Amino acid sequence: MDVLRTPDERFAALPDWDYEPRYREVVAADGTALRFHFVDEGPRDAAPVLLLHGNPSWSYLHRHMIRGLVERGHRVVALDLMGMGRSDKLVDRTAYTVDAHLDWMQQWLEGEDLRDITLYCQDWGGLLGLNLVRLQPDRFTRILASNTGLPAGEGTNAALQAWIEFSQSVTPLPVGAIVDGASTRALSEAERAAYDAPYPDATYQASPVQFPVLIPAPPDHPAVPLFRATWDFLATWTRPFLTVFGSEDAISFKAGAHLKLQRVIPGAADQPHRVIEGANHFIQEDASDELVEILDTFTRAEAGA
Repeated sequence: MDVLRTPDERFAALPDWDYEPRYREVVAADGTALRFHFVDEGPRDAAPVLLLHGNPSWSYLHRHMIRGLVERGHRVVALDLMGMGRSDKLVDRTAYTVDAHLDWMQQWLEGEDLRDITLYCQDWGGLLGLNLVRLQPDRFTRILASNTGLPAGEGTNAALQAWIEFSQSVTPLPVGAIVDGASTRALSEAERAAYDAPYPDATYQASPVQFPVLIPAPPDHPAVPLFRATWDFLATWTRPFLTVFGSEDAISFKAGAHLKLQRVIPGAADQPHRVIEGANHFIQEDASDELVEILDTFTRAEAGA
């Protein structure tokens, strides 16, 4: 299995990104060693807030949330999904499957031995993160889901279908421009470049290009049974579950993904669910201060603080 590693100099002097890189090795099914990158900031003895990004971003998306949460006394862990950010890049896009991502993430989670986790997940961070909760339920205490969902064979809306078609038609994928276009505020040139940093050329982009075709929207998609199993699990989840969506997100909010999560999951009952007006799909770029405040309040309220 061919694996690429983005040169470190690509990540030098990124705006608002001065966090120490941390790494953990996991093993692919064929025995290939793969390296995850993550950020781990704040007090070691505090319960971790785990931030999971989606596609085609990386943990740079959480840069302001990391700082804000650490200032409020939280330990914050932000993982780069495999093939994204500073994590390793497999060249063969077919090596990226939902099962493979979940296997790698479980190895990482068990290796770091995180417990009493507050999960914050957006986009594919939710598709994978909510499945991860099903696989490792005893490690998670509460969940905040933003602009995400669990498609399980219901088909696509127009915005999602347009994204899938676009992602498969452009080489290289213009990652910085995509994040900019799905954020309400205009990103600076340096911020757009930070999202492009993981990918010196298109050979590094197998993961973000493959993610759209892994979405189990078609009824015959091979991952549909797995996602239905996670819905069945979430129907028994009584721990706190909060949704915070952006009003301008065409892919998940306008499709009503937050309403299904609220309806199905017992732990979502009586929670102060939020819709942040004006925030788009990359809600972390548009409303990082609000998300920090909501997460801080969510964790402290449930902890009785």
